[in-house]
Formats: sequence, structure tokens, C-alpha cells
Amino acid sequence: MRRIMKIFSFRSVASICVITTGTGLAFQASNSNSKFVSSSSDTHSASLDFEEKFRTAVYGFRRSSRAISTISLVVLDYKYSLHGLVEDSEEYRLKLSEVHLRSAKRLLKLCQVNKGFYVKAGQFAASLRQTPNEYSSILSSLQDQSSTPQAVPCPFKDIKGVLINNLGSDISAMFLSLDEQPIAAASIAQVHRAILKSNQEVAIKVQYPGLMQHVKIDTTVMSFLSRTISWLFPDYRFDWLVSEFEKTILSELGVAFLSPLALRVRLGLSTLDFMQEARNAEGTSENFKKNNLVKIPQVYWEFTTRQVLTMEFCEGHKVDDIEFMKQSGIEPSKVAKALVEVFAEMIFVHGFVHGDPHPGNILVSLDSLNDGFTLVLLDHGIYKQLDEEFRLNYCRLWKAMITLDTDKILQLGEWFGVPKYSKYFPLIFTGRSFDSTSAIGMGMSNEEKRNLKQELKLLKMEDISSFMESLPSDFLTVLRTDALLRSIMRKLGVSQRVRILTYAKFALHGSSPKLNPATDAIVKVAYFRLKTCLSYLHLRLILAGIEALPSFQKFMHFMYSLCKRFFHAMKNIQMLSFP
Repeated sequence: MRRIMKIFSFRSVASICVITTGTGLAFQASNSNSKFVSSSSDTHSASLDFEEKFRTAVYGFRRSSRAISTISLVVLDYKYSLHGLVEDSEEYRLKLSEVHLRSAKRLLKLCQVNKGFYVKAGQFAASLRQTPNEYSSILSSLQDQSSTPQAVPCPFKDIKGVLINNLGSDISAMFLSLDEQPIAAASIAQVHRAILKSNQEVAIKVQYPGLMQHVKIDTTVMSFLSRTISWLFPDYRFDWLVSEFEKTILSELGVAFLSPLALRVRLGLSTLDFMQEARNAEGTSENFKKNNLVKIPQVYWEFTTRQVLTMEFCEGHKVDDIEFMKQSGIEPSKVAKALVEVFAEMIFVHGFVHGDPHPGNILVSLDSLNDGFTLVLLDHGIYKQLDEEFRLNYCRLWKAMITLDTDKILQLGEWFGVPKYSKYFPLIFTGRSFDSTSAIGMGMSNEEKRNLKQELKLLKMEDISSFMESLPSDFLTVLRTDALLRSIMRKLGVSQRVRILTYAKFALHGSSPKLNPATDAIVKVAYFRLKTCLSYLHLRLILAGIEALPSFQKFMHFMYSLCKRFFHAMKNIQMLSFP
């Protein structure tokens, strides 16, 4: 009875916190945003009067109180469901899994109801490798628009207002036709199909009016919740997660990377910038201009502003649509190989990485050449320019993991700031333990799994939080991208060995000196290309040797048994011949 009363008292406190904090955060966010809104091109919020401020505050209160009440229930569930259980016991692990599942379903419902920015947050959390399986499996449905309600489309009259304010008053002078019904409605914008006067079919991405206030409110609430959870559960430090998400989403909105505090201040000062997305698209197009398998929609700069992005319209199906591939005679394995090569080149060679490669952002388009298909990359809002020293060391890490150079892995772990946890790098990326003898891409032996399971039992949530907090921001980006690629490859039914070998190939290429055939001597360019090819060949030979070792050991064991039986038989014959 006392425990029940405690629960009710906690719920009362949580309710009071929801009301006071929700209201306070909503008014704080709406007011702080209105101070700086005059510097923004968002004319919908250019001169907020009291009525508009009040409406924004009420809207923010509803969203923030919904979020705070959901998180309060999640916190209470963990607090009381796990109370009194021994942390390493089987009962604790089973109960923890149940709470994870209930909490994930609550968060999914929150994201679906609040939509917009919360869907982005749910997608971000689902894509992280360190997210518990219960959360990633439930929240991953947010990546699939066919199973997740899209954002409610904004009325066309409001969208038309944004277009007029950004492109000019006479829309009919710019477009032959403009479909008022959006073909996609996402968290920060919606897309309309149109035809230019030149008869070019385009996709126009239009930012929602008043978006900045909503983003300000939502990030303020998320920051508050992360600090509250960190206070209630000191071992569950989520500040790094919220900080990384803020950096990711603000990158998409065209805001520079700053410290978490500066980010929240800058959010009130900054405008949302689709010009940056357009520049990202053109940069990627330049990087892959010699790759016929990759298609980046062309940007139409004369119809592109900070709030409007106009790009070439491209037909295609989602990259995990196996049924479409089968009907079109396209081999999913070739699509998977092309996909992983594109992103491996981004990570290891260019260091300019598309940060949101979920299936909805990658299309497979029919093409009479190139094995019958082309990969179309969409949504270039979230990109990360990797630090050059990080890129080179990440290349070296992959080479060390492939060859199981344990000394090099430990050395690089020091550089990445996680010397205590560097032995888990092979497990995270290749599915092998630090001292594994298993073939690449083939997982671990049963004995290795048992040993690893015992070792992982000793790890606590504090260790995982410490590991994630210590990693460079660039590492978190490649972890997330790698997790999304793995998910797509599993859906395409392709072995992870394909991904691992492709990463190894581009890691060697990326660690070689960058040469320009137009300016560097032909002999020098040819020499380093040959050296890279030989290095990759050498690596493949090492892998072949590692993979052949178990078979060779079985063969030797068989030959030993055969010889043993032969000599035993000969000995028996001699005994029979000479009684």
C-alpha cells in the first residue's frame, strides 16, 4: 500500500511539473524567439502580436506537456519496475526488457502525435547502434512512411504565401503548373510537384511557416528532459545524445555547430536555410560526377531561397523495395553493393557524409545502362564534414580491424579518446571479438560468444554512457550512418561481409595520398594507384588465409585421424600375421 501511495505522490509531482514546466518552457521559447525574429526571413513570424504569441505558447504547451508527461511515466516505470532487483540477475534483465518495450511504445506514440520535430528525434534515436533493441525495433517504424503517419500537410494558401514572399508575387509567371496537393509532408517542410516554364519537372520543398518557434520550443523541452533524466538516473547520461541530435537537426536547418548552450541561443537568432542543403547536394554531385550509378537531383538556384528549395524531380522506388527490383529484373545484391560503395566513398575518401541514409532518402531508378538501375540520393539537409585527421585514423582503424592488428586498434583507441573500450571496436563494426579467429563476416564461434557474454555482463550503463560521451562527434556520425546501411542491407538479404570488404577497400583508398591527375605527374598518380591496388590485393590474401584457416585445420585434423586409423590398422595386421 505504501508503495502504491508513493507512486501516486510521484504522479502528482510529475503532473505539477508538467503544468508548470510545460507552460514556462512554451512561453520562454515563444518569447525568446520573437526577440530575434526580425532578423529572420520567416515573414509569418516577422511581427508576432500578442494573440499570435499566445497561440504559439498554447501550441507549445500542449506539445511540451505531452512530452513531459510521457517521459514522467517512463521514468516512473523504470524507477519502480526495477526497484529492489539485483542488477546482474536474470529477473532484472527480463524486467528491464519489458520496461524498454513499454517505454519505446510510449515514445513512438508521442512522436506520432506530436509529429514534426519529434519524428526526427525518434528516427535519430532508432538509428543509433547503442540504442536498446526494444527501442530501435519499435522506433524504426518512424523511418518507414508507409507505416507511420506523415506530418499533417500545411494548407496550400499558407505554402503559397511562403512561395510568394520568397520567389515573387506572380507564381504563374514562374510555373506552367503547380500541384497544390503535396507529394510528401515531412517534419520541417513539404514537397510539391511543379513544371517550370522550360517544361522541366521539379520538386519544390517549402518550409512550414512559423517553423522556428516550434523548433525552439521542442529543443528547449528536450534539453530540459535530458537534464531531468540525468538527475534522476545519474548512470543514464543522455546529454551527449540530445547535444548530438541538436547538432544534426541544426545542420539540416543551416545553423553552424556551436556548444550546446550556444546552440540554444543561436537557435533564436538564426534563420532556417535551404541554401545549405542545395550546396550540400551540389558538393556531393561534384564528388560523384564520374560515377554513373549515382544521381543527385539538379538544383535550380533561381527558384531556391532559404525557405524554398527547387530541384529536379526524379522517379524511383525506395532502396529496400525488393518487390519492385524483382519485377524490374534488378538484382538486390547489386543495389546493395552499389549503395555501400557510395557511402564508403563518402566516409573514407571524401569525408563528406550524408547523415540520414534511411530508405526514404535513397531511390532506385530504372536505367537502361548501369545494370539497369541508378541510385538517387535525396534530402541533403544533414551532412557532416569529417575532420581530416579523424578520416585518416578511421581508415587505419578499419584496416587494423580487418587484419586483427590488436596493437594498432588499441593505439587508435587512445586517439579516439576511448582507450578502455577500444577492444570493442571489432565487435561494433565487424561482429567479431577482439581476439577472434572467425572468418570475416561470419560472426563468432559459440565459445567466443559465451566468453563475450560473460564479459559484457560486467559492463554497466555508466560504462556505455562514458563510452558515447568520450567519442568524437565524427565517430557518432559514422556509427549512425553505418547502422542505417546495415539495416538496409539486411532487408536486401545481403551478407554483411559485402559491406566489410567494401569498407576495407575504400579505407585503403582513403588512407592513400590524395592526388590530382590534372596537376600531379602521371607516373606519381599511377604509382600510388598501383600501390593501393596491391595493398588491397595483399589484404584480400590475408583475409583468404584467415578464412581458409578453419578449413585447413579441419583438413589437417581429418588427415591426422586418417593416418592414426591407418597406422592402427597396420599394427593390427602385423599382430595377426605374426602371432
